[in-house]
Amino acid sequence: MITKINKPTIIIDGSKGEGGGQVLRTALSLSMLLNQPIEIKNIRAGRKKPGLKRQHLTCVLAAQKICNAHVTGAELNSQNITFVPNQVQAGEYEFKIGTAGSTVLVCQTILLPLALSGEPSTVSLQGGTHNGMSPSLTFFEHSFMPALKSMGLNCEVTTHKLGFFPAGGGSWQIDITPLTSLKPCQLEQSGAELELQQNNCNVLSIVAGVRDSVANREIKEAQALLNWANANTEIDRAKAYGNGNSFHLSVGQAKQVAMFEQIGELGLSAERVAGRAVKSLKHYLKSGAAVEEHLADQLLLPMALAGGGSFTTTALSSHTTTNIDVIAQLSGIKIKTQQLNEHLWKVYLD
Repeated sequence: MITKINKPTIIIDGSKGEGGGQVLRTALSLSMLLNQPIEIKNIRAGRKKPGLKRQHLTCVLAAQKICNAHVTGAELNSQNITFVPNQVQAGEYEFKIGTAGSTVLVCQTILLPLALSGEPSTVSLQGGTHNGMSPSLTFFEHSFMPALKSMGLNCEVTTHKLGFFPAGGGSWQIDITPLTSLKPCQLEQSGAELELQQNNCNVLSIVAGVRDSVANREIKEAQALLNWANANTEIDRAKAYGNGNSFHLSVGQAKQVAMFEQIGELGLSAERVAGRAVKSLKHYLKSGAAVEEHLADQLLLPMALAGGGSFTTTALSSHTTTNIDVIAQLSGIKIKTQQLNEHLWKVYLD
């Protein structure tokens, strides 16, 4: 039975800022957390093919499922939905995208509502895990989740099979331990400082149906370009639905890990794959930031829910500024930003 909610519906313009799926995901999460009816118009208006694609539709349907929401407009290519939530129910859930779309982004849409629901949950997901257009499952597990753990949230990720673009077919699950509230995050130590500490530099090449020689060349090139002769190196021969290669560089450990990744592509040499990841890492190290831009974007909602925290990051992305605006519109919480120099910003909530 659907319970009527007396709160007035908040209308959100999906074309604002970067005009992509971030508006949709953050709005859905906050709608469930605040028990707030929403209407989202102009969904993904900033994209060449606007509206709900399979991945975004799965986000809507997953959110609907966990809180028995009343939804209109939940169909492929729809540019307008209404979402009226009920109380989030913990439990066991399974969601399938059916394409190489990001299962990580689906998970992030429902993760915090389930974590704060009061009971443990298990979510199984099928689809893409490493597609080069969104944070990978490796990033989720080894960069995003450690940051959330420092805020009090404990989850366990179990990977059954990776899903590379364009085949998809990945399969994994997350077991979520509930918590009453999140603790503020404080991430201020720069990447350059982290790099100097022993055992903080890591090079990982994931290969599925790809020769070890490719991984070895990627690792060797990155070590040479970064002067990381003593870095921790690993080749992960992963199970996957299709062939694929994903290269990862990370700095840090425990709660603070900055990760940079590059998907291998046909016609792109192993050296160029490594070089692209190295370029991003070097920009981060030079900036003096504690958090790279992709993690910065993903920490905003947990920070708002925690009611405090701060971190430094590189130049604010359109994803970050858009996310800040959506959070403010729905919750009234205004995350502040301060430019410290040309390459460094502070993001904080008093």
